[in-house]
Amino acid sequence: MSLKKKRKNQAKILRNFRALHRSMGALLFVFFFMISISGLLLGIKKNSGSLMLPKTQTGTTSELKNWLPLSDLKEKAIRVLEDSVSSELSTELDRIDVRDEKGIVKFIFAKHYYGIQLDGATGAVLSIGKRRSDVVENIHDGSIIDNYLGTNGYVKLIYTIVMSVALLVFTITGFWLWYGPKYMRKTNR
Repeated sequence: MSLKKKRKNQAKILRNFRALHRSMGALLFVFFFMISISGLLLGIKKNSGSLMLPKTQTGTTSELKNWLPLSDLKEKAIRVLEDSVSSELSTELDRIDVRDEKGIVKFIFAKHYYGIQLDGATGAVLSIGKRRSDVVENIHDGSIIDNYLGTNGYVKLIYTIVMSVALLVFTITGFWLWYGPKYMRKTNR
């Protein structure tokens, strides 16, 4: 292959990558913007005071043998949610986070963003708070749309695949847009 033809092919590849990079960037701009802002917020959530996440409290003892049964603590957390927040909210739990080293149990609810922290030994309410970081995480990974539409994770899966492939394509085309002209100049000598 002649040098002129090789250079022409390299220029064509560079133009195609530039067009792909530009069109994907325009098409996915809003999604990348949301991912970057939500990623930033998730990165600083532990250092945001209690703005993003209620501070993890400390209970009376880390000795599990002195704790109330988990079923009793769960009933207490549900009563606290109904009495102190709203009886209209779902009591379905997303997870129970046992922090034995802190002496607490966190109850995270599935259908809203409240969390309740109880002392593992006494059952005393240590914290009732909104978990704003969970909202941000749901925006970040696309599951907020799944939750709204009730699509059992399919929108999140498609969103994750599309955005991951797009990021890979942006990385490859961006590298080539930077390196391609340097390579062409080097091979032209």
